[in-house]
Amino acid sequence: MKEIFSGLIVSLDVVALYLLISDVKSRFLLSMWTAILHMLFPIIGFTLGNWMLQILMQWSNIVSSALLFFIGLQIILSSKNAHFSIPIGLLAITASLDTFSVSISFGMLNLQKYYFIASAGIWTFILSYIALYAAKAGISIKSTPFKWIAGISLITISVYTLWEQ
Repeated sequence: MKEIFSGLIVSLDVVALYLLISDVKSRFLLSMWTAILHMLFPIIGFTLGNWMLQILMQWSNIVSSALLFFIGLQIILSSKNAHFSIPIGLLAITASLDTFSVSISFGMLNLQKYYFIASAGIWTFILSYIALYAAKAGISIKSTPFKWIAGISLITISVYTLWEQ
């Protein structure tokens, strides 16, 4: 269950970003590309997280909690995005990079990687497509609450993980 919820959390940051972009011509392609990257980066992150777990077995909960805390804090602090123009591929990569660092923490916690990867990809595709469609349709939804929810959720998971230790 943590994995599915975590997949949803990492997709909220993409929603916040994509709500700001109203002139994307290939909404489906961007959503699909971002979803694939939201699954690829966690595979790399889980692999690195498992490797780090072998090296830092006694420190893994503290390190992963710290990573999640600071990633959540960064998401909250970045809630003041300006409008910008980036090529579609670079935009998908930029929107997906945070899943790499989050998945390192989850790999260190030995969470079920395939559930998280599938959840992150599915949630990201659905929510990013909806966000891009809403931005194109001119529906005004502020992106800041999504960043706050994602950031606070990651911080909460980090504190809970540290508390369970």
